[in-house]
Amino acid sequence: MIRFERVTKRYADGTTAVDDLSFEVAEGELVTLVGPSGCGKTTTMMMINRLIEPTEGKIFVDGEDISQVDPVQLRRRIGYVIQQVGLFPHRTILDNTATVPALVGWKRAKAKARAAELLDMVGLDPKKYGSRYPDQLSGGQRQRVGVARALAADPPVLLMDEPFGAVDPVVREQLQDQFLEMQASVRKTVVMVTHDIEEAVRLGDRIAVYGQGRIEQFDSPGAVLGNPATPYVAEFVGADRGLKRLSVTRIEADDLEEPPLARLDESAAAAAARLRAQGARWAVCLDEDGDLHGWAGVDELALAGDAQVGELAHRMNSWVPVGAPLKTAFGVMLQHDAGWVAVLDGARFLGVLTPAKLHEALRRSVDADALGVSRDQVEFDSVSDA
Repeated sequence: MIRFERVTKRYADGTTAVDDLSFEVAEGELVTLVGPSGCGKTTTMMMINRLIEPTEGKIFVDGEDISQVDPVQLRRRIGYVIQQVGLFPHRTILDNTATVPALVGWKRAKAKARAAELLDMVGLDPKKYGSRYPDQLSGGQRQRVGVARALAADPPVLLMDEPFGAVDPVVREQLQDQFLEMQASVRKTVVMVTHDIEEAVRLGDRIAVYGQGRIEQFDSPGAVLGNPATPYVAEFVGADRGLKRLSVTRIEADDLEEPPLARLDESAAAAAARLRAQGARWAVCLDEDGDLHGWAGVDELALAGDAQVGELAHRMNSWVPVGAPLKTAFGVMLQHDAGWVAVLDGARFLGVLTPAKLHEALRRSVDADALGVSRDQVEFDSVSDA
């Protein structure tokens, strides 16, 4: 969708902001450009909609050389979100959101209907917020309007310049979550500039790590964190890159262990005898369909006589869905002071993730990226097997 061919931007004073840059962004891909201030990442992004013109090289959007396209028409086909939002203070939120559709000739009713649809998508009820003005919204709400406005004319490409940098960390994480959910449904081609490696890792399908005017590494978040291409990249992503990688490594069914199990309709005394024979002190309690219903201690079951396991099952607070990041599982373990977390597919119980298995999953992920294979093809001696 976007292609740079040997693009250089050199200013009159001799400063080279971008030097001989070549890369591609696939259709529907979210690429984050990350690096220190002054490294050329914002210049790169602004050349895509010709707010800055390259000195050398060519840039193509959807196969078209953008130097041959009228800049105004080009910008109306590309969504643009900036850190300070840039809403018109004298226009309502609904009118702000409908700005670009109106400029490209949509009828007023259609433009407003589209604006209302997008406000609802970003979590702002158009009936409640549509008639308000920007100064009546919080910073996070204004940022959501900025995203909605950029998407209003349904552009294939979306450029985002540190879009969540002006809000507090809690709101930033909420906006990132919401944007990822929205991107999963609309699948725009997105180029996002950020100076925050954690944001780049969390949001990007691929990351371009900038040095001075050049890309030092352009790869998946897992590869950048697990196998930095240069000492510069290793220093930039930080010594804690292993912890950062937890946020981009997903839990898979093969990462799990099967714990002691008990059925809800099973006799508590019989279950206790069976579990003690296995050396177990507790069990995960499942119904006949394999859905999770909690846990029970073996000693408690042994004292319950004729009761059924289901009468003694305790609520399970330590659980995560399959496919969640390892970081989420680790956080749940710490929050509940748990030695493991249950992993579910909907309500269906798949197994438990232990600290040893979490570490193993992380190691497999790193090695898989290094070898260019899937995680299930990586073999090594596990700590849990020792």
